[in-house]
Amino acid sequence: MEKLEGHYIKSLFDKYFEAPVDLWDQFSEKMVYRQFDKNEIIKNTHETEHYIDLIIKGSIGVFMWADNHNKCLDLYFEEDFSCDFMSFIDGKQNELFTQALEKTEVFSIAKSNVNELYDEHIIGLKIYRAATESLFIHKQEQQIALLNMTAEERYQSLMDEKPELILRTPSKHIASYLGITPESISRIRKSNPTK
Repeated sequence: MEKLEGHYIKSLFDKYFEAPVDLWDQFSEKMVYRQFDKNEIIKNTHETEHYIDLIIKGSIGVFMWADNHNKCLDLYFEEDFSCDFMSFIDGKQNELFTQALEKTEVFSIAKSNVNELYDEHIIGLKIYRAATESLFIHKQEQQIALLNMTAEERYQSLMDEKPELILRTPSKHIASYLGITPESISRIRKSNPTK
């Protein structure tokens, strides 16, 4: 699928706001299809983020090297928006990198095209707002869960939300994302084989 249909984009955005399908067709023309191999770096450290990606197939992690290993800050799956959001917003390089965790296909919109959307239609601003709010809410929910839930509850919540997808993600990344050790993941799974 190297062309994104307006009807598909509309189905993803209807939960945020409804707009005519012809507007989504116009929006889709500004998106670029990209694909990445498993473990391929999408945005490297000390680079500036230029895209917001809509994941069509696969998964993406956001990482930072600390304490002699990669720490997973975020996990994104099909129909999620993904990017190094801080770098995208402030236009600065940082220590974060994004990586495809499996063969991944995305439709990307460049920051320059976001600015064009502003100029062309008020809905362009709403589109951008929906994508950025989704990224922000995703991060806030992760932080709240880290403070209020046990390791097992955080893991179960992730399984409930993305059951088939999370099984495709290496345990070390899940553990890092949830703020627990890989050994804790093993204990949780052994205590309940359905997990």
